[in-house]
Amino acid sequence: MRRVIAIALAGVSLVGATSLGGCSSMSWNMFKSAPPTVQVRLESNPPSADANTSLGPGCKTPCSVSVPAPDAPFTVNYALNKYQPASVPVNVIKTPGDFTTPASVTTDPNPVFAELQPAVPPKPVKKKPHRPKKPKPAAAAPAEAPADAAPPAGGSPFPDPNAGKR
Repeated sequence: MRRVIAIALAGVSLVGATSLGGCSSMSWNMFKSAPPTVQVRLESNPPSADANTSLGPGCKTPCSVSVPAPDAPFTVNYALNKYQPASVPVNVIKTPGDFTTPASVTTDPNPVFAELQPAVPPKPVKKKPHRPKKPKPAAAAPAEAPADAAPPAGGSPFPDPNAGKR
């Protein structure tokens, strides 16, 4: 077993030396793990809104983006023509790992959903057309009392049929 391990190490060092082209140091970057990312689902009503995270990635809803696991909450901003923009805060939940489970990072909410409200167009200001006021007619002496005029005090509202015969 020792011989197998020794041969494997010799082979790796030989390949590493030839691929490095004479470099005297070996890069340890290959042993570093990539920073954790979080898959976030973005949805809106109505669909087809432009959704952008404050961390950079964005897409047209419904969709999913992969964002680097942040240390603090972030926001998702939604925009769609003829609708008011919306912003949704997203919390980051980090669960430390132990010997049996790896550490994990999740977001709350997931999916991130926004209900976009229609943009209300401003009401047009209706101007009343300018109509010149009619001049009042000159005061003339009334020739006859109008038919709808009130009856004289104490009298009947009906004309007297014997008014001209007495």
